[in-house]
Amino acid sequence: MTDIILRPLGPEDYLPIITVIDEWWGGRHMADHLPRLFFDHFCDTSFLAESSGERVGFLAGFVSASSPDIAYVHFIGVSPEFRGSGLGRMLYEAFFAAARARGCVEVRAVTHPVNTPSIAFHRAVGFVVVPGDAEANGISYHRDDEGPGGDRVHFAYLLVP
Repeated sequence: MTDIILRPLGPEDYLPIITVIDEWWGGRHMADHLPRLFFDHFCDTSFLAESSGERVGFLAGFVSASSPDIAYVHFIGVSPEFRGSGLGRMLYEAFFAAARARGCVEVRAVTHPVNTPSIAFHRAVGFVVVPGDAEANGISYHRDDEGPGGDRVHFAYLLVP
């Protein structure tokens, strides 16, 4: 991982990322889940990973305006060629440091209950599943969390000083 460079996510990264995101998710339509506002307004808490000048991963996150002691990761993506390399963990570590520096004590994230690789990844990083009102395959989730059919697994990660 020595050739990976992390830098703040910026407006110039929107089109390059949004044009590959569906491909990175195996054709699943994900582009609508990553609005441009993360590239324009949350640059100080969002990160891009580059390798040999290519964009190979990103994390879009922010500190909650309503609960400033909580940070939230809206989206993390890693190019399929770099999955399993530690890049996702590296992006999260950068976000954890940014959240700590802003006084946060907790990081939250969500994923779909059917996204078992994401669930496994978040658990491996140290997140715990926040109990919800439903369960599938031994995983607790929040039914209709993002509207009808918008089931989500909630995660929490406590930042220790």
